[in-house]
Amino acid sequence: MAGRGRGWYRGDCHVHSRRSHGGELTPEQLATAAREIGLDFIAVTEHNTVDTHGAWGDLADDLLVVLGQEVVTHTGHWLALGLAPGQVVDWRYGVRDGLVDRAVDQVHQAGGLCVAAHPHAPYPSGSFMYPFEGFDAVEVWNGLWSSDLPWNADNEAAVAEWGRALAAGIHQGRWRPAVGNSDVHLRGQLGVPQLVVRAEDLGTRAVLAGIAAGHSWIAESAAVRLTFTACAGDRTVGIGEQLDTCGAPVVARVRVTGVPDGTMSFHTDRGVVHRDVLPRAGAGRVEWSTSASESMFIRVEVRHPTGHMAAMTNPIILM
Repeated sequence: MAGRGRGWYRGDCHVHSRRSHGGELTPEQLATAAREIGLDFIAVTEHNTVDTHGAWGDLADDLLVVLGQEVVTHTGHWLALGLAPGQVVDWRYGVRDGLVDRAVDQVHQAGGLCVAAHPHAPYPSGSFMYPFEGFDAVEVWNGLWSSDLPWNADNEAAVAEWGRALAAGIHQGRWRPAVGNSDVHLRGQLGVPQLVVRAEDLGTRAVLAGIAAGHSWIAESAAVRLTFTACAGDRTVGIGEQLDTCGAPVVARVRVTGVPDGTMSFHTDRGVVHRDVLPRAGAGRVEWSTSASESMFIRVEVRHPTGHMAAMTNPIILM
């Protein structure tokens, strides 16, 4: 993938083949589906195995495949992303055993990322019982599973939990980016939702660095497009970046397409501070003004008239 350069790349970092329990797709079918919906990268994350790491070499071509594992423990699941070929992460423990930190350290030593997966999943072992400390990101938006609903209560709970912790994390200089992935097991689920990452190149290390820095936003599908910037004076930054305002007023600008009659909202450390309704055509621009003294950060949510999430961003931090 070298040579693609800096840009916004769409992907899905929670992907299962038939090698995982409940999976029905082969690596070949997943690679084909990824290309059909316009994904630039996927991360293969089988349940407690890396047996399919070697199956992707001939399938990658113009598709970046990040090697990983879904670490399914007794008291929560997490994603190990950026593993070496054949590297297995131990899963045989629960929160009472005090062993998760050791496994997380092993992934970090290999240059990978650790993501708390679907923290409020409504099934045994699905709820994430470990502290988020030590993990690099939180999966606040997980896919359909076997549900017919595009947005479930467990996702709503995960977004709320992440949002509440954001101000304290930024204040302490250590906040965890939000990610969203499909957790695909069945046909038609890949890329619903998908993670849009700004990376220096389309390569494993560059994509993981973009995720770790929070240079990303989540889209329900390829149909949704979004740009979000904040400017103060002659300085402009984007998602996941820090804006040194020098005391000047801040103007936040968002452009969204693909969400007819949707509601776009700005969120800060004071909660929801501004809402605007998008046109019926689904494309619209929204501006909102603030200052660093009023707002520690700004993040964006876009929802359908039903209240289901269509897109959400990581924050822009104001100084």
